[in-house]
Amino acid sequence: MSRTETPPGAALASRAPAPVRRHKYSPAERKLRRTGWLMVTPALLHIGLWTAIPVVATFALGFTDYNVFSPPRWIGLQNYVEIAQDPVFLKATWNTIVYTFWTVPVSMAIALVIAVALNQGLRLQKWYRTAFFLPQVTATVAIAMVWLWIFNPQQGLLNAFLGLFGIPGQAWLADPDWALWAVILVGAWQGIGIKMLIYIAALQNIDGSLYEAASVDGASTVRKFFAITVPMLKPATFFVLVISIINAFQVFDQIYVLTNGGPANATTMMTYEVYRSAFEEFRMGMASAQSVVLFVFLLFMTLVGRRATREDH
Repeated sequence: MSRTETPPGAALASRAPAPVRRHKYSPAERKLRRTGWLMVTPALLHIGLWTAIPVVATFALGFTDYNVFSPPRWIGLQNYVEIAQDPVFLKATWNTIVYTFWTVPVSMAIALVIAVALNQGLRLQKWYRTAFFLPQVTATVAIAMVWLWIFNPQQGLLNAFLGLFGIPGQAWLADPDWALWAVILVGAWQGIGIKMLIYIAALQNIDGSLYEAASVDGASTVRKFFAITVPMLKPATFFVLVISIINAFQVFDQIYVLTNGGPANATTMMTYEVYRSAFEEFRMGMASAQSVVLFVFLLFMTLVGRRATREDH
């Protein structure tokens, strides 16, 4: 081999990445890092104690027969087999899907329209925002009590209003054909406020020059809404969609107050069945398995929502 030739492997060695040198923190940086870890430790302990451990325990107890009064007994997939064959839980699952399917898009659409209207600088804008947001911060039990009076078949406001137009009233919460729709109405109405505020915040971040350019090009208000507003609100829409789905799948208190899951399980939900299994039948293992099924549904719906609202590449 001549002196000018490169030895075999020398070229590869020359292209090999240089060893990574570990960054050496100065005493001030190390002190700052220790201070940071010290400050986040309480939050990490809180998450571990009240979130991580219960979640792991729930997944583990789902494979056991546990009634609080005796130690858990391992039974494998028996709870999940029973869930798949339980007509009441299957009915609760279907009711939850129907409730979510109607309350989430309806409340999101209404909230978006209200947000766009309030973003135009209407008079008494702050008053309108407060009025629409008030149901969100009011106790759900109190709201449910008001709706119990509204739905009352004898003295209820809804039947009295329908009577003005000659429409016969209904036993809204006692009729299996109407009870779920009554609950859906309450859920959609209550969820408008928080979605409206999120949309208003997102609308205020849209560059006004986009609308000015569209106006110069002769775009109508409707065209600007669908060509500019809706695409620019995709991140906010995804966030609203996810929290709305989670809230819809976790609905419980208004069901408990309005219908108690009835009539004939017409309004029972997945969370209500978890409650009944845990605190009425004391079947904690079954309740844990039902909670895992609820978690899987939530995960699936979140992924579907992410795919539906993801940015186009």
